[in-house]
Amino acid sequence: MKYILMSIGIIATGLGAIGVVLPVLPTTPFLLLAAFCFAKSSKRFHQWLVNTSMYKNHMESFVESRSMTVKSKIYILTLASAMLLLAAYFMKSVHLRIFILCLIVFKYYYFLFKIKTIRKEGM
Repeated sequence: MKYILMSIGIIATGLGAIGVVLPVLPTTPFLLLAAFCFAKSSKRFHQWLVNTSMYKNHMESFVESRSMTVKSKIYILTLASAMLLLAAYFMKSVHLRIFILCLIVFKYYYFLFKIKTIRKEGM
């Protein structure tokens, strides 16, 4: 089981790294998965991941205090909304369009009311 979790962690880290430069692929969920897998399988890999700049830039404030900067929130919400609206535009099914719009509303609700906002960088 240890090696399976390590393998999943390595793959998730790779996908998270790709997500840093490719906006269609989300970074945060993959880094969360990698951190979980490494925490359960290898302290060495977990320490390595936590010390990477990728983790520090995208996850550290969220993991420590469940908060994000205004800049991060705007970036994530704008990019994700654009992708979801693009998908809804090309969708033929009205039911799927309604589902995507509900997903966008939930995403905004969660980001605005459930995740604390850090007003300035470094606070």
